[in-house]
Amino acid sequence: MSVIRVCSVLLLYCVASSVCYDYKTAFSNSLLFYEAQRSGKLPSDQRVKWRKDSALNDKGNNGEDLTGGYYDAGDFVKFGFPMAYTITVLSWGIIDYEDVYSSTGNLDHARKAIKWGTDYFLKAHVSENELYGQVGQGGPDHSYWGRPEDMTMARPAYKITTSAPGSDLAGETAAALAAASIVFKSADSRYSATLLTHAKQLFNFANTHRGIYSQSISDAAGFYSSSSFADELVWAAVWLYKATSDKSYLTQAESLYQEGNLQYSNGGFDWDTKTSGVEILMSNISSNSIHRTKAKSYLDYMINSQQKTPKGLLYIDQWGTLRHATNVAFLLLQAVKLGIGSSSYTAAAKSQVDYALGSTGFSYVIGNGNSYPTHAQHRSSSCPDAPATCDWNTYNGNQPNAHILYGAMVGGPDSNDGYTDVRSDYVHNEVACDYNAAYQGALAALIKLGV
Repeated sequence: MSVIRVCSVLLLYCVASSVCYDYKTAFSNSLLFYEAQRSGKLPSDQRVKWRKDSALNDKGNNGEDLTGGYYDAGDFVKFGFPMAYTITVLSWGIIDYEDVYSSTGNLDHARKAIKWGTDYFLKAHVSENELYGQVGQGGPDHSYWGRPEDMTMARPAYKITTSAPGSDLAGETAAALAAASIVFKSADSRYSATLLTHAKQLFNFANTHRGIYSQSISDAAGFYSSSSFADELVWAAVWLYKATSDKSYLTQAESLYQEGNLQYSNGGFDWDTKTSGVEILMSNISSNSIHRTKAKSYLDYMINSQQKTPKGLLYIDQWGTLRHATNVAFLLLQAVKLGIGSSSYTAAAKSQVDYALGSTGFSYVIGNGNSYPTHAQHRSSSCPDAPATCDWNTYNGNQPNAHILYGAMVGGPDSNDGYTDVRSDYVHNEVACDYNAAYQGALAALIKLGV
């Protein structure tokens, strides 16, 4: 179906539903959210002014500088696995929709968002077969409510090595660096080459020394426990092929796909599962038709058979419901670009993004529209400016968060569209870096379509 026909269908959808959104503002604000999540010494062009320098003493076991990177969610742990996924997916969106980033004035901001993550990964990759995958400890961190600038608890660092491997973590970080190398290829060729060198080393580490990272970094198991590393190995090889055009990586991707039995997977796409992302990417670069078949099978199931709330939100998991729905939306729109599916895919993707933005009368994206979360489970935005006190009394209070966390998408409603805007509900009302990654890519795709 032609782009004109798709746009006509969507225009009719928009008029019929009386729901149209300013995707460009939502798109810009999503990037702004990442500035609020920055750890370390903030740059002079920092736009989120209520955030200040923090965690300036983050160090490795041998004193390595581990400052920078992103706080994971409403807390202040730096979890490397979901952070790397976030950078990979953000990079994917920039690569495929660079014209949208440019035309909306966001390309420079987007590159800086990527670089804030990749600079940290370069620090964390202290040798070919050593990668720090976490800074901060879940329990002590979560027992603190306050500003990141005021933290005093110990922030231990945890790494994977040849004797304590993590193929999923190393593979995902390799994918992030390879994807980012494409983002910077024309803007900063030297930096791009550095990223690619580290990506190749990390892929070799991941593939040679096999293991699940959350078994090596036990503190991560209670928060981001990995189910498998097979998908990350393929994912990393695919991104290295895209970054290098070296067919040996495509050959490895196909071999690892078979070795990991991904052809028998039901699919999925999030910080833990890359399978359906692999199928979409492989559909464009592999001659094996199984990838298009698997991609379409998963997306058709999502549209036709996956549980939905009464108001139409894909309900895949209770935790971060909107994150899962917008992940699917991004894949649907990627599939349309590849000629997989039809305009029904675009309309389905739009419906999920629109739900996040307020099609039910309430926006789950902070700062969007007139009615949105004001009590998100997010420490730094809940705190008034220093020197005002911020502690568990702030958390327990009924007052709105002191600062508007523009662009952040909260977890979302329950299976019956139920939602209560309270700070204590971390399942439905927390935000996270990975929540916004594919959502932002989906917005870019919708802007590209002009709907």
